[in-house]
Amino acid sequence: MSDNLTPDSHEAAKAAAQKSAAGHEPGWERAALERIALAAIAEQRAARRWRIFFRFVFLAILVVIGWGAFDLTGDHVAATGRHTALVSLDGEISSDTNANADDINSALDDAFDDAGTAGVVLHCNSPGGSPVQAGIIYSEIRRLRSKHPSIPLYVVVGDMCASGGYYVAAAADRIYVDKASIVGSIGVLMDGFGFTGLMDKLGIQRRLHTSGENKGFFDPFSPDTPKMDAHAQQMLDQIHTQFIDAVRQGRGKRLHETPDIFSGLFWTGEKSVELGLADGFGDTDYVAREIIKAPDVVDYTVKESITDRVARKFGAAVGSAAIHAMIAGGKLNLR
Repeated sequence: MSDNLTPDSHEAAKAAAQKSAAGHEPGWERAALERIALAAIAEQRAARRWRIFFRFVFLAILVVIGWGAFDLTGDHVAATGRHTALVSLDGEISSDTNANADDINSALDDAFDDAGTAGVVLHCNSPGGSPVQAGIIYSEIRRLRSKHPSIPLYVVVGDMCASGGYYVAAAADRIYVDKASIVGSIGVLMDGFGFTGLMDKLGIQRRLHTSGENKGFFDPFSPDTPKMDAHAQQMLDQIHTQFIDAVRQGRGKRLHETPDIFSGLFWTGEKSVELGLADGFGDTDYVAREIIKAPDVVDYTVKESITDRVARKFGAAVGSAAIHAMIAGGKLNLR
């Protein structure tokens, strides 16, 4: 049993034994053994308590992982009576963010398919993002409006509905804003970095081998060329035209076109109503209560699961994405 003693316990027991031996107390051997045995028992009890504690911690971790695996996040919307369906589009529109086309379209499909839905509110608070993702959402909104003509879809703008966010909003029946919201930025950009000057100063040589004449386009470590610029501008103009067509188709005669309307400028919500980019002022509760006449709001937004949240915070994808963004060169954005 003494093998379980800590060094401190051994020293205490040894000191007690030596003290008894020095004083020649009767039965000191027995007393010393009792002290050693009691110290060993105390050590075993402490070790057992720590083992139990760590087992409980491990069990709690397993419960959290299991909860995330089953995705108990409240995504399922319980059956309800007549209501306004809410779907939120928050943040950058991208395939790897919460504002991705799959999740937004899935939520919209569920909202329109619910027999109790009197109208749908898409709450938009986005600076834009991927033109592909925005276009997919735009097309799905128009499809759902055609499939369910009796169910209106209104966009309610939060702080911002710009670029790709406005691309999506243009598909709605009406757009409601706050007077201080930021609306517009109907344009396309392609951004990146060029490191050739820095490489020259540091004496770094870029070695890039390709099997196609244009395969190295937009490589940030290679010099820009007129051909690259012309090709990039052609792509930007083409996507910009697609964006403009979508806005014109969605807004129709309500849009008051000016020379700046498609230039990439953005305006306050108050000015956007004057320009026909928006239809009026109001928040989600106002639209549900006064426009749709269904004040009960049910949120259909796809929620992020615990496993997704953990992966987003601690996943190795964060580091790889940063490196990819640095070396990928130009990236198209409706922003």
